[in-house]
Amino acid sequence: MMRRGHLAAGAALAAALLALLVGQRSCAGRVRPAPPDLAPLGAAEKRQMEGLSRRAAALEQQVEALRPRGTYIVIDTGRNRLTLHEGGKPVLTAVCSTGSGRALSDPSRRRLWVFDTPRGEYFIRNKYPDPVWIKPDWAFLEVGEPIPRSLAERMAPTELGAYAMDLGDGYLIHGTLYTRALGLSITHGCVRLGDQDLETVYRKVRIGTPVYIF
Repeated sequence: MMRRGHLAAGAALAAALLALLVGQRSCAGRVRPAPPDLAPLGAAEKRQMEGLSRRAAALEQQVEALRPRGTYIVIDTGRNRLTLHEGGKPVLTAVCSTGSGRALSDPSRRRLWVFDTPRGEYFIRNKYPDPVWIKPDWAFLEVGEPIPRSLAERMAPTELGAYAMDLGDGYLIHGTLYTRALGLSITHGCVRLGDQDLETVYRKVRIGTPVYIF
């Protein structure tokens, strides 16, 4: 059972909401203030509020049980923000760049690439200092260059920055040469960070650290 103070506060809140819903609007379109002497909730309404409060408390417990523990990363692809959490608290929020969503086709070989950052739950599978990017076919097709045959022509030792963290399926969290574009959705699916933020994340996470992307 809820305490009387809680019931009174709940009744006042419900009354205020009711007033906003049913209150008449002035000619300027604003809602008129609610009358100060609204009747208190009856017994049936109080029981309903108690039930809703119990349901809310149960949902809070479920959410808390599902909350990750320890260190983890959350990537918001809509806002292009990466947040590093430790002990349930955010310790770093960084501007990042994520997938552009563009498509690139190779009609001659009937291939299609869509440059999205995948959503879902991932894990840091590996960590690489001084990573070297082995450029795939699409990197050459995109700029109208012929696809090279030798491995040496595909190697780009500076493109990924000082560190890279592998999420699997070819997707990485890594650095960028194009820091002015951070915050834009322009990548081929990887997540790019600025140098300082990249180093902080790299040193904080371990192999197996969860990464949640939405």
